[in-house]
Amino acid sequence: MPISVLRSLLALGAALTAALPALAADQPSSVRVDWAYYNPVSLVLRDKGTMEEEFAKDGIKIEWVLSLGSNKALEYLSGNSVDFGSTAGAAALLAKANGVPIKAVYIYSKPEWTALVTGKDSAIRKVEDLRGKRIAVTRGTDPHIFLLRALALHGLKSQDVKMVLLQHPDGKVALERGDVDAWAGLDPYMAQTELEQGSRLFFRDPDLNTYGFLNTREDFAAAHPDLVERVLAVYEKTRRWALAHPDELRVIVAKAGKLSDAVAAKDLERNDLSSGMIGARQRDAIVAAGDVLKESGVIPADTDIAKTADALIDPQYITRVVARQEAEK
Repeated sequence: MPISVLRSLLALGAALTAALPALAADQPSSVRVDWAYYNPVSLVLRDKGTMEEEFAKDGIKIEWVLSLGSNKALEYLSGNSVDFGSTAGAAALLAKANGVPIKAVYIYSKPEWTALVTGKDSAIRKVEDLRGKRIAVTRGTDPHIFLLRALALHGLKSQDVKMVLLQHPDGKVALERGDVDAWAGLDPYMAQTELEQGSRLFFRDPDLNTYGFLNTREDFAAAHPDLVERVLAVYEKTRRWALAHPDELRVIVAKAGKLSDAVAAKDLERNDLSSGMIGARQRDAIVAAGDVLKESGVIPADTDIAKTADALIDPQYITRVVARQEAEK
């Protein structure tokens, strides 16, 4: 072999060797995923360790972070504390409109997870009865947006009621103690107070609930599109497992939330896990919510809701994942 060729090969080998640490450094040492009582699939993932199994071969750890509401998940995403966060669709839209750099990449459920709730002996029977009343609510979440939409539909404004800002579990406690007159509820806490305390869901409308969005940070998706797809592949397999094993799913949900079997069953009864795909249907749902948010002054009046929704929803990852999984069948 000519000396010049040998030198070229040695130089190439040295360059590749030098590049290996840099390539390894590009791979994160951990992927940070939230879990939430309102995201049943996340409870299964955390219980069964399937995400850990997927990434163990690469030496990547899974860090689980509890989100007590969409507002917390979005706070973690915005603060670079998680790579994947579970929110309601409308809450994700609100965050996107306010400059949080996220992409919605998966649907973990289509829930009726929120309603307006009051005590069993309350005189409140309809939305109009809320005028001047104290209502517990978690700002920036689907229950908050549901409340605003319910008020608007019945001729009331946010100024017509007194909102008491509490995290979801604290809102339930405040209602049961009589500290507030009503609560913009969230399951499983809502199912818990309904079954155990006789609290009444006095206003329900499944169409005003937005989908359960799994979001990732834009910078994470740009740097690690392969990892996004791998996370979603595990999510998708786990969602299908949950559909096929309803009894085991109920046990996992009950254990995670320290719920009775009846409460877990009621919670899951209001969750549709039939599809993980995200796209036009979810876009339409959050655009409708966004219009009300803009009218209520929660989103700036000059916000282009449709454009914001288009920038938020990114179906490319789950589309590729499902296509691969279908081809492997």
